[in-house]
Amino acid sequence: MKLGIEGRRAIVCASSRGLGLACATSLAREGAIVHLNGRDHARLEAAAELIRAEVAGAQLHCVQGDLTTQQGRAALVEACPDADILVNNNAGPEPGKLEDWDHAAWLSAFEANMIPAILLIRAVLPGMRARQFGRIVNITSAMVKSPRSFMGLSTAARAGLTAVCKAISKDVARDNVTINNMLPERFDTGRQEYLAQKAMAERGITRDAARREISDTIAARRFGQPHEFGDTCAYLCSVQASFISGQNLQLDGGSYDGLV
Repeated sequence: MKLGIEGRRAIVCASSRGLGLACATSLAREGAIVHLNGRDHARLEAAAELIRAEVAGAQLHCVQGDLTTQQGRAALVEACPDADILVNNNAGPEPGKLEDWDHAAWLSAFEANMIPAILLIRAVLPGMRARQFGRIVNITSAMVKSPRSFMGLSTAARAGLTAVCKAISKDVARDNVTINNMLPERFDTGRQEYLAQKAMAERGITRDAARREISDTIAARRFGQPHEFGDTCAYLCSVQASFISGQNLQLDGGSYDGLV
């Protein structure tokens, strides 16, 4: 299926690795002009090479910058002022306990996982509306709909972003601008490797056992693959998805227990 986004200009935040890289790869495969973003120049260039090795003729631009800073966000918007697609993404805060999270910890979580996305949306939305095409996808977390106390920082910040975007989505739908959220759980990225290594160190188990413990929490009994996530993102950015907006799409191998 042709997704109709060939030549569309895309910003993919935090896309030098993990799920951001997967989304950038899928968008590049569909012919979008992709602006990659990351804080580390060498890692960013390496990500671009990975995409070029997989996607012949990929049109890529690397934009180094920290999304939590005004300078980093400004660099992205300056590099792609007429973005048709914006994929918001950023690393989440570490797990912890309520008693460990002081005022600074809460501010840091919101500065990383809510405010940058809102400000980038604010920057690109007028142009999208004027051109009568826009696709905004926020990579949030399954914890938005299934909160756990140890992930309170992430849950709060990402749920706040979800609420703001739901409100905005109703105002811009008439201009063919959609805003949706992708809620991942247990995709086979560096994050899951970090958790496996942590379990190995804490409990003295093997890597295979640690990974099996994690994947067994998923109904499908396996990790999600990054390309599955990336291709879903590309579909949400397509012309075919123009009637889908304000939604929270869970990518969790069927694990969510709720009805809605």
